[in-house]
This record gives sequence, structure tokens and C-alpha cells, in this order.
Amino acid sequence: MKMAQLSTTSEVPVATIKYYLREGLLPAGEKSGPNQSLYGPDHLRRLRVIRGLLEVGGLSVAAAREVIDAIDSDLGLAHTFEIAQRTVSPEIDPEALSAQVVAQVDEVLSGWHVSPENPGRLAAARVLQTFAELGQPDLSGWVPAYAAAALAVAEADLDEVDARDDRESKTEMVVIGTVLGDALFAGLRRAAQEHVSSQRYSGGAS
Repeated sequence: MKMAQLSTTSEVPVATIKYYLREGLLPAGEKSGPNQSLYGPDHLRRLRVIRGLLEVGGLSVAAAREVIDAIDSDLGLAHTFEIAQRTVSPEIDPEALSAQVVAQVDEVLSGWHVSPENPGRLAAARVLQTFAELGQPDLSGWVPAYAAAALAVAEADLDEVDARDDRESKTEMVVIGTVLGDALFAGLRRAAQEHVSSQRYSGGAS
């Protein structure tokens, strides 16, 4: 299909498609003549991935390019997960974290295979430090419950990756699942909070 048809089918404006091509997010089409290229189902699929990363995942173009490069690479799944996690996570200076909150997180993660620079480990420590600064240091019941839920979610993530048949689909799920899974879990958490609060505080009323 020509770019105009690709635009119509994908509902992405031609100008935006050209922008994605210039930024290296979308691979070039097959040359069919001077200033003419043809695009196929893979381009349509990639456009959907790009829109998901940018519009739902909230990634910058540079971050989206990095995770798309990971999809197109021959890296192993573990390395791809590392890239996806690093790309969607804020950069945190370990030196800005107190040893006490880091120790608290490590106690909760005891028995897990987690590297010291894991962005989730550092983010969790920063959250605990913020709570302590707000005068709410005792999270002894809350944090382990969150860790247990996170472990269950991670198992679901990997089950979904393993359900894919080929490496490209698995890698795509690693990247998209990492980015959009955060948004999905946040949405379901909001819904669950309303449900549980209505059961506890409103006698089950809507």
C-alpha cells in the first residue's frame, strides 16, 4: 500500500508517519519509484506499537526509539527486559537514598534475584524515603503486601510473554507489556480501590 492508504488504514496522519520515518521509529518502505514507497502489514503493526508507546505509555520519542530498537535487535529476553525497564523508569541517584530505606527494600525483596541498580529497587527505596520524610515511617504491613502483588503480576507478565510463539512476538510483548502494563495495573488498582472502599466503608453501596 502507498503512504496515503497506510495513513487511512492506521488512522495516523501522513505528516505523522513521515515524522516517525525521520525519527527511525518506523522502517522505510520498499522503493517503488522516485519518491514513492510501498508499505505492508508490518508497517501497520509497527504504527500501532508506536502509538501505544507514545500515547498510552507516555514515552518520549527518544525512549520509544530505544525500546523499538530492542524489539528489532537479536538481544535475549532478559536484556530486552532490562532495556524496557530502564527506559520507562525515572533515573534515580542511589547516593540520594538513605541506607535505612534501601535496607528496608532489600529485606522485603529477600530471596529475589534483583541487581543493585534495578530501577524498581531504587524507586521503591525512594518511595519509602518520601514516606519517612512525611512522618509515616511504619509501612511494615503495606510494603510486603505490595511486594507479593508485584510478584504475582511479574509471573503474569512472563506467562504472557511465554504464550507468544516466536521471538519477535515475545520481544514485542516484553517491551509493550512493560510500558503498557504499568498503565494497566494503575487502572485496575484504581478500580479495585473503589470496590474495596465501597465494601469497607459504604456497606457495599455503589
